[in-house]
Amino acid sequence: MRFLRTIPALIAAIGLPALAQGAPKQLSLQEAIATALQNNLQVQIARTSQEQGAYGVMGSLGAYDWRLSSSFGLSKNITDQRVREGNDNTLGHVLTTSNGNTVGRNLTVGLDKSFEWGGSFNASYAPNYSNTSTSLLIQPLETQAQAISRASNTAYPYSGGLSVSYTQSLLKNFGRDVAGADLIISRKNAEIADFTFQGKLIDVVSTIESQYWDVINAERTLTNKQKSLELAQKQLRENKIRVEVGNMAPIEITSAEAAVALREQEIIQAVAQLANAKDTLTRSLYPDQERPSDLKLIDEPTLSRMKLSEEDAQKMALDRRVELKIAQTNLSIANTQIRVAEQNRLPQLDVKVGMTADANAQRVLNDINKDLAKRSNPGYSLGLTFAMPIQNRAAEATLATRRAVRRSSELGLKDQQLAITLEVRTALRSVEAAEQGVKAAEKSRIFKERDFDAEQKKFENGMSTNFVVLSKQNELDSARANELQAQIAYAKSVTAFERAIGNLLEARKLAVK
Repeated sequence: MRFLRTIPALIAAIGLPALAQGAPKQLSLQEAIATALQNNLQVQIARTSQEQGAYGVMGSLGAYDWRLSSSFGLSKNITDQRVREGNDNTLGHVLTTSNGNTVGRNLTVGLDKSFEWGGSFNASYAPNYSNTSTSLLIQPLETQAQAISRASNTAYPYSGGLSVSYTQSLLKNFGRDVAGADLIISRKNAEIADFTFQGKLIDVVSTIESQYWDVINAERTLTNKQKSLELAQKQLRENKIRVEVGNMAPIEITSAEAAVALREQEIIQAVAQLANAKDTLTRSLYPDQERPSDLKLIDEPTLSRMKLSEEDAQKMALDRRVELKIAQTNLSIANTQIRVAEQNRLPQLDVKVGMTADANAQRVLNDINKDLAKRSNPGYSLGLTFAMPIQNRAAEATLATRRAVRRSSELGLKDQQLAITLEVRTALRSVEAAEQGVKAAEKSRIFKERDFDAEQKKFENGMSTNFVVLSKQNELDSARANELQAQIAYAKSVTAFERAIGNLLEARKLAVK
């Protein structure tokens, strides 16, 4: 039995190669979930989409920010030289030469804002400076009188105005649900990004729990196979002793050796299965981080779940499932788009009210501001703007398209509700059946252990055969395997049930941020 002595070395070589590199990392199910949520790449991608949704809301809010604008200009205008002849009462016949130079400075400061209900505000302040310098040269032509030079400037170069106006749409583009539709839709899209992120967390938790229980299943399967190997080895040793003393035919050793060889083969498969399960879980927990040398899982599947009736489970699922929340939000977006499309068929009717204040011409800028503050020259305005397309086929086509999208969203929501209702009923039946299956498998394993012990004692007293004992060993091994499979199936069915009713994150005490 040289191969028998190589089994421990084979286990160490295949299943536990990392032990030589360091102690295994102990990991509870809750710790595994937390690690996966921190490191999982899909969660990080979903979190980025969630942040983009928040930025989208900020961008839509930016359309309603106050906007400050200003402009400043300089100008200079030089008039051409003009020469003309004429008569002066004092100087007689004269020749007049004139030259003009106009310098201007203008400043405009504006403040405007749009509102979510379809209104807009605008205010502007515009002080101006304009100074014209004129020079005249009068030269007598018939007398010897001296030429006369005259110069003049604008006495009051400063002027200015202040205007404030508000425009409100009364038909088309009126109301928060229409004029502010872009902001409403951005907020809804941000909600969808939040729900999508929550759904990704649920996917990761569900996957990690399944992989965690797969590792537990592989570890306990290996343990059960090792126990079966020990029983087969014990039976082989006893058979050899009986053959040596002449109480058993040598042929019986062959069947015992075959049983040992079968158990060894099963252990090899169990070791490979454990290595694969651990590798899958490790890759999920540490996709691009430094991985521990080995994992030691410390939690065991237990008979624990939320007790709900079928009606209560369905109601909880319809209230909590993120898929339904996303579908409901998409339906809300479709309704908003329909309201916008319906109003776009209306004529445009805008009312505008305004107030102005003009300053008198002044020598200095400060006097202009005093006039505007006193509203020395006030003005008021009220106006209506009306526009209506003759056929408006583009708006009609858009409305028809939006209604089709809403109908599709309604049907999709209804279909998801039916699918989730069926999923909840199936998951509830599965978890109840799995719970009963665990209890039945435990009873079966206990009875098979007792049956094997009794048969082994009968064999020791010469009242049974080697064939019957090996058969009982096989039945006990199957019973242990069935119990383990029932426990793992129950643990996975609990995860599926809590996911189906939308309670998985709450059950694992995970808060979505």
